[in-house]
Amino acid sequence: MAKGDIHALILAYNEEKHLGRCIDSVKDQCASVTVIDSGSSDRTVEIAAEKGAEVATFPWVNHALQVNRGIDLLAHREGWILRIDADEILDPSSQESLRDATERAAPATSGLLIDRVIHFMGHGLRFGGMRPSWQLRLWRIGQGQCEQRWMDEHVVVSGEVERSKIVLADINLNSLTWWTAKHNDYASREALEVLNDRYHFLPRDAFGTAKASFQARVKRAIKETLYHRLPGGGRSVLYFLIRYIFLLGFLDGKAGAYWHLLQGLWYRTLVDAKVAEVERAMADHGLTAEAAIKRQLGLDPRKAEGQSVAAPSAFPKAPPAKAPPPPRKSVS
Repeated sequence: MAKGDIHALILAYNEEKHLGRCIDSVKDQCASVTVIDSGSSDRTVEIAAEKGAEVATFPWVNHALQVNRGIDLLAHREGWILRIDADEILDPSSQESLRDATERAAPATSGLLIDRVIHFMGHGLRFGGMRPSWQLRLWRIGQGQCEQRWMDEHVVVSGEVERSKIVLADINLNSLTWWTAKHNDYASREALEVLNDRYHFLPRDAFGTAKASFQARVKRAIKETLYHRLPGGGRSVLYFLIRYIFLLGFLDGKAGAYWHLLQGLWYRTLVDAKVAEVERAMADHGLTAEAAIKRQLGLDPRKAEGQSVAAPSAFPKAPPAKAPPPPRKSVS
């Protein structure tokens, strides 16, 4: 393995619709592809093997723990980790940008920011604060780790962070019914984080001196110091109006309207309703925040504690050395 190699890391659970497409988009630029599976019951693992990816299976606890398991699996290699979701692809325009970005990164740079574009109902969202969406998805091996949070987790690195020209496209092929079920689960996890901000029952991973996307730091600061202090219920309406009106979300047409109503207003209202549900259980039954979360949301806030990250036996074998890509022809 060379110091400039890129190793793709993909989390997956029942992703037979997406995984092959995702791997195909990165395999020519990456020295290896590792899939962290959470016990899929469809053809996910089979497809990964057919595409030449390495697979390690761990039971699902939360997103952060799965990412850190993948990071630990790749710790013995050299180069960079590219974290990409199974329903994402490396934009075709970024095939050369990916390797260029790592080759040109300054020695002090630990992580590179990638712009992600979300496609919803067949439309790439550009307005309402959706673009650019800078995410730290590419970092040097040994210099990055994921915060241990139930929701809104970010990879943080020890060195400097640069922006790149790389674009990831999030193009999920599942139905809206699937999407709402997923966001119902997200809302429970987000509610847990809101309650932890109030009752401090879990240690809080914070950015501290570690580096992350500036955009991520600003969004979290606004959420924790301002948004969470506003009245529940009404704040989701304000949030929607800011995104849809002041940040011009309406310019994305019908798809934008549905997106901001669902992901902005409905989802945030659902989070607030779940927080209120837990606090009512605390008051009515004399429960602690943790006990009420288990009762109402079905989540064990401490489930991630004491979990092994990656057992040595789970390490995928290092793949054979991959020939470097041919030099690009100069254009006269």
